[in-house]
Amino acid sequence: MFTGLIETVGVIKNTSTNQGVKTLTIEATEIMDDLSLGDSVAVNGVCLTVTEKASSTFKVEVITGTISVTYLEHLKMNDKVNLERAMLANGRFGGHFVSGHVDGQGIIKHISKRQDEWIIEISTEAHLLNQMIDKGSITVDGVSLTIFKLYPQKFEIHLIPETRDRTIFVNKKQGDSVHIETDLLFKYVQKATGQNHSNLSEEKLLNLGF
Repeated sequence: MFTGLIETVGVIKNTSTNQGVKTLTIEATEIMDDLSLGDSVAVNGVCLTVTEKASSTFKVEVITGTISVTYLEHLKMNDKVNLERAMLANGRFGGHFVSGHVDGQGIIKHISKRQDEWIIEISTEAHLLNQMIDKGSITVDGVSLTIFKLYPQKFEIHLIPETRDRTIFVNKKQGDSVHIETDLLFKYVQKATGQNHSNLSEEKLLNLGF
């Protein structure tokens, strides 16, 4: 389980592919002290397992099933990635519940700046938009964010300078892909109540105790 609060930005130092499995070597000095083999790390929001560890780098493997729903296949040397280690049981909880199981991808359609915030519009598939509500939680490239506005074919997020500058969003541009994980609690409620986006609103979620 993750929180969507990025700990550090890592750098891809090497990539290799063998029998459909892609191995990423990631440099991330800031989180190496208590990182162990077998630990889970969210890489741009994708939960991966540490398979090797050195003094300042670690390796993770991306299997075919994960490649099919993410853009990790296209990562190359010197690319930067958002990193978050799995939450400790005694840790302080921030952000929202993030599983690290990406639901799909989106495309950045427009970026604009207004005063002290950046506004990013992201298009994605209808079935993902149907799991979103205005002011609900969303995970984009591993970052816990709020859906400020929901449109028929896209949604809008706002970034404060702190969030933008401490994540890979500082380098994102129009046309770039992003990983999307919709709110875990919303999906549970939707499944339990048998309701879809057309009749599951923020007000009904509040009435259900969420």
